[in-house]
Amino acid sequence: MSKFITRAKELRAIVTPHYNCGQAAILPFAEDMGIPSDLVMRFAANFGGGMKTGALCGAVAGGVTVLALHGLDTPDVTAEYYARVREKHPEAIDCKQLLQRNAEAGNEKKPFCDGLVYECIAIAEDMLRKAGKIE
Repeated sequence: MSKFITRAKELRAIVTPHYNCGQAAILPFAEDMGIPSDLVMRFAANFGGGMKTGALCGAVAGGVTVLALHGLDTPDVTAEYYARVREKHPEAIDCKQLLQRNAEAGNEKKPFCDGLVYECIAIAEDMLRKAGKIE
């Protein structure tokens, strides 16, 4: 397991303060880059709950933000990232739809959301490694 996923698991286990899915996806990389945690907490505060409206999943948004923080912000990179997320979740990448399908399957919310955070980190991490941005 990577250090980024390990750190995200630590963050998601903390009850107070709550680290939303976007914050938990971004913080492990930001900490590694020396970006202050309080800054990440503020700029990703609205990522949780699908931008607080059920829209784009915060974990998905967090992963694409990690790519941008490392200078991978072209349309091709973003399209590849979203395509890779959709390979695992072809039905939707919006929070509301993802959670609805998860509930219909009889699964609990938190483990599902945690899993999405780890999946998005793994995709971003793989893309960063391939681009030579991290070791």
